[in-house]
Amino acid sequence: MNKIYYLKTCDTCKRILKQIDNIQEFQLQDIKEHPITVKQLDEMYVHTKSYEQLFNKRAKLYKEMGLKNENLSETDFKRYILEHYTFLARPVIFYNNEIFVGNSPKTVEKLLKAIQN
Repeated sequence: MNKIYYLKTCDTCKRILKQIDNIQEFQLQDIKEHPITVKQLDEMYVHTKSYEQLFNKRAKLYKEMGLKNENLSETDFKRYILEHYTFLARPVIFYNNEIFVGNSPKTVEKLLKAIQN
C-alpha cells in the first residue's frame, strides 16, 4: 500500500504533496489528527533500520527540551517519536515497498523519479 504520513499544517509537506501527480493512489495520514502507532513506526523501522533516521532533529521541541545536548539511543528516538508527532521527520512516504523519509531535495527528487517510472 502506498501511504504518506504528513502534517497538513506543514507548508513543506503541502508543497511535496502537490508535486505528486498520482496522489489519489496514496492513503494520507495526518500525524497530528491520527498519531502514528507503534506498529506503523515499527514498519518504518523495518525499512530504515534506524529510528534516528525517522527522527526530526530540526523540531523546535528538540531544542526546547535540550535533547540536542543528550546522547540519545535508538530506544529514546522511538519513544520521543511516539510521544509527540513533531519528532517524526516529515513526510514519510511509502511507495511500491520503498520508503522516503524527510524533505531534503535529494529525497524528494528520488521519490518523484520512482513515481514517474
